[in-house]
Amino acid sequence: MSKFVSGLIAVALLAAGSTAHAMGRVIPNDLANCRSGPSTLVQINGIKASSGKIRVQSYRGTSTDWLEKGRWLARIEVPARAGSMTVCVPLPEAGVYGIAVRHDVNGNGKTDISKDGGGMSNNPSINIFNLGKPSYKKTAFSVGDAPRTISITMKYM
Repeated sequence: MSKFVSGLIAVALLAAGSTAHAMGRVIPNDLANCRSGPSTLVQINGIKASSGKIRVQSYRGTSTDWLEKGRWLARIEVPARAGSMTVCVPLPEAGVYGIAVRHDVNGNGKTDISKDGGGMSNNPSINIFNLGKPSYKKTAFSVGDAPRTISITMKYM
């Protein structure tokens, strides 16, 4: 399977996992929330355009929660800025989590497979065998009682 098709599947899954049925909380990007306590400072790299929105969602790092509809914990939406951005994701407690990032390039709230981008914690590879949804084991990372910084590289078609 080509990188293009694999990427299309990944972006579609990111969008599916972040529909209006989700029951998490939408919060602002407040970097002060990553000064203490369980949280992750997400450094997003490779954003291709300063248009649309970047959506960052946190999930518990379990097979029952990772990218499942309605299972996200927090969502932060910010205007996209080409290059790199930093987003703070407060977490409910120390534990294992996964982060999914989506760039809705034209800001229409829909997945435009040929334009939108996505990325996940630990930057897993995506292929036909995992249908664009890497195992929670490949995206999970631990957070203690202090902030943790991670880096996610965006992938586009």
